[in-house]
Amino acid sequence: MRKVLLFVFTLILTSCNFETKKISSEEVLEQESRSLNWKEVDEYPAFEKCQEETGLAAAKNCFERQVATTIYTFLAGQQPVVTESINDTLFIYLEITKEGKPQIDSVKVDSTVTKQLPEIEQWLRQSIDSLPKIYPASKRGIPVSTVFKMPVVVKAE
Repeated sequence: MRKVLLFVFTLILTSCNFETKKISSEEVLEQESRSLNWKEVDEYPAFEKCQEETGLAAAKNCFERQVATTIYTFLAGQQPVVTESINDTLFIYLEITKEGKPQIDSVKVDSTVTKQLPEIEQWLRQSIDSLPKIYPASKRGIPVSTVFKMPVVVKAE
């Protein structure tokens, strides 16, 4: 019985054909880059006070909350005078470069808001310039640029 098992085991081992193929580093890199999801980051941009956030969603929320607080505080300090009440939402496309520099790509704002507040885009850019130091987002440990679409609710009486 042992001889039969030894024979079967030897037959199984010798019948397996192990084949190895040498793959160049360029091929490995190409396969790896195809498998990565480039639309998602491993770490979101962060302010100093948001760096202790461990979860990806919590880090994103902390970052967006800090940006929104800075924008609203700055806009409230401008004390604009309007002739008609405004209750509208505009959208800021905010880019955080791989160096951690914030910049507004574009602002989608309704013409009624710009008619009442012609300086609104200038104020938004100034508020973004007043943000504290930002640590950039990263993908696999490499700093990357990110763009956020952020709503800003404008209410004025």
